[in-house]
Amino acid sequence: MKLRERELLAMRDIAERAAREVMAVYAAPTAVMTKPDDSPVTAADLRSDAVIRAGLAVAFPGVFVLSEESTSAGSRDHETFFLVDPLDGTKEFIARNGEFTVNIALVHRGTPVAGVVFAPALGELCFAAQGMGAWKREAGAPRRLRVAAHAPGTPLRVMGSRSHAGPALAGWLDRLARPHVFVAAGSSLKFCRIAQGDADIYPRMGPTCQWDTAAGQAVLQEAGGAVVDCDGRPLTYGLDRPLLNGDFVAVGDRAIEFPPLGRDAAR
Repeated sequence: MKLRERELLAMRDIAERAAREVMAVYAAPTAVMTKPDDSPVTAADLRSDAVIRAGLAVAFPGVFVLSEESTSAGSRDHETFFLVDPLDGTKEFIARNGEFTVNIALVHRGTPVAGVVFAPALGELCFAAQGMGAWKREAGAPRRLRVAAHAPGTPLRVMGSRSHAGPALAGWLDRLARPHVFVAAGSSLKFCRIAQGDADIYPRMGPTCQWDTAAGQAVLQEAGGAVVDCDGRPLTYGLDRPLLNGDFVAVGDRAIEFPPLGRDAAR
């Protein structure tokens, strides 16, 4: 599937409109509610979701949308669909650290073919589509994103979750057996940091949902990186599979060697 430039720009515009709703809530005291799965949700999540749904319905009529906060009606038998996280990093939003994003990804036959990641509090907007590359909005013209080649002998720059670090990650870092520096960040910003050459690798052990990763994966892949599962295959998506992803590693320089994850970790 080949996206047209105007369609990618429409996705970017929708994310920006949703982000304005997020920031309007961010500027005032925020009530935190709890969803049935015990995860937090705020008015920002819901207002952003409503804007994204309305925008996608106009720009991409008939395309199924699976969001963290809502789902399109009708059959899930679609090979092309949107994955949306209207506020990725709700805990970061509540903590007021700025590391939250609006994520919109277009998936075709299991692969994220376009993605927008916008961190409105930080003013960081990254976007990508197959065949168009990955870009970051900056003053003047957007900047093309490329992952960094890792220089042998230099510390590996490891990204990790600010809210979900644990013993599995600590054990993986112990098995890394090479110098490294660890940098924590919230939400899908981790994929963007690697895509723009500011980090090398992001191992994730523990649950994430499809909408957490698809947009960031689209950006990283178009910047030259990869997101792979425990078997070394690209992380894939679908309406006919569980919402939760398995363990994965996002990496910039594909020549970097790293310890296995999941069921292979103890071998």
